[in-house]
Amino acid sequence: MEYKITAQEAFKKYSDMVYRLAFARVKNKYDADDILQEVFLRFIKCKDKVNNDEHVKALLIRITINCSKSMLSSSWFKRTEPLSETLSIRDKDVDTLDAVLRLPQKYRTVIHLHYYMGYSIDEIAAILKSKPSTVKSWLYRARQKLKIDLEGVEANV
Repeated sequence: MEYKITAQEAFKKYSDMVYRLAFARVKNKYDADDILQEVFLRFIKCKDKVNNDEHVKALLIRITINCSKSMLSSSWFKRTEPLSETLSIRDKDVDTLDAVLRLPQKYRTVIHLHYYMGYSIDEIAAILKSKPSTVKSWLYRARQKLKIDLEGVEANV
C-alpha cells in the first residue's frame, strides 16, 4: 500500500510543530512565519517520497532546521535589528520560555526537540546529524544554563 499525504493534511497536522521549532531557532515571529511558508513549499516538492507519518514529521523538522540555518546565516538577516514584540503564548510559564529563548541556538533546538516534541537523544542526533554524546552534552549544558537563569528569576520574585 502506497502512503499519500496532501500538503493541506500535512499543514493541518504539523504546522504548529514547524512554527514552534522555527520560532525557537530564530526568536522572531515574522521570520518564523516566513520559515513556515518556505518549509511547506519545499515539502510540496518532495511529499511523494515519504513513506509514513513519522517520515513526514522528520522531513519537516529537517527542512525547518535547514531553512532556519539559511535565514540566520544570510547577510540580510545579520544586518537587521529585531523589533521588540510579544508572542501570544499558550504555555503557562512565560519565564521558562523566555529563559529557553535566551539560550544559544543549538541548545534551544535540542531543548525544543526533547522536551516539547518528545524525541529521544538518539532521534535528535539523527535529526541534527550529530553524535548522541554531543546531543547529551548540549542537553546537559542547556539544563545547567536554564537552572542558573531560572533560579535568578525565582530570587527576584
